[in-house]
Amino acid sequence: MTATTDTRIAALRNDPALSLLHRSLDVYYGDPERDARMDAFYSRFVGSGDLVFDIGSHVGDHIASFRRLGARVVAVEPQPLCLRVLRAIYADDDQVTVVDAACGALPGRTRLHVNSANPTVSTASPDFVRAAKGAGGWEGEVWDTDIEVPVVTVDALIETYGVPTFTKIDVEGFEDEVLAGLSRPLPALSFEFTTIARAVADRCLDRLTALGFDGFDVAVGDDKSMTFRRWMPATDLATHLHELPHAANSGDVYCVSGIQAAHTES
Repeated sequence: MTATTDTRIAALRNDPALSLLHRSLDVYYGDPERDARMDAFYSRFVGSGDLVFDIGSHVGDHIASFRRLGARVVAVEPQPLCLRVLRAIYADDDQVTVVDAACGALPGRTRLHVNSANPTVSTASPDFVRAAKGAGGWEGEVWDTDIEVPVVTVDALIETYGVPTFTKIDVEGFEDEVLAGLSRPLPALSFEFTTIARAVADRCLDRLTALGFDGFDVAVGDDKSMTFRRWMPATDLATHLHELPHAANSGDVYCVSGIQAAHTES
């Protein structure tokens, strides 16, 4: 991070109006070792001059990694407090475009269920909220506010900004709806899965296979370490996700299309 960025993040951490995001800022910024691991991991997908879509940006730590790798970033985020943080941190960076919207199957508007105490798990999926109720590891999570937000499709983002080299999707159980708004294969993307919503991952894998994605692997938790270190068929990856214990909680499935899937992961 630059000195200016450090100063801005410090100011955000001290802003009482952003108190609900102070924990996220503490967790996701200011850890050089975590930053280095992220950069090393994403360097297999992202290089200088590439375009990246970050769908579900939260407070933007992934934007920071993609920018360190030299990519242009389109950051899609519907939460007002998160948008305020993103616009403050990246105010002078003309290689970051912040889009005030959720991503979904069709353009329009949707209800976002906001978890005020833990905004990172806010979601546009009522099914996700129901699945979390009473689930182990989700005790105490409350989605206490609903707001109406605009919806943009991935296809519309591509039409406006171009074809991304890599797309990160992290939208708390709404990933299948995001992929329903994509009608073409991309070089590579990731989507979050959770063990309380395994059917969402199944639908994502089905959609991606239909679009022409042919290689899959998974990183569990925030470890940023591939499980198999080779590209697997979607059916094998689906079996693995269903065999994970509930306590695994979440992770990210990585997907590639075309010739990339023929190569062994590094």
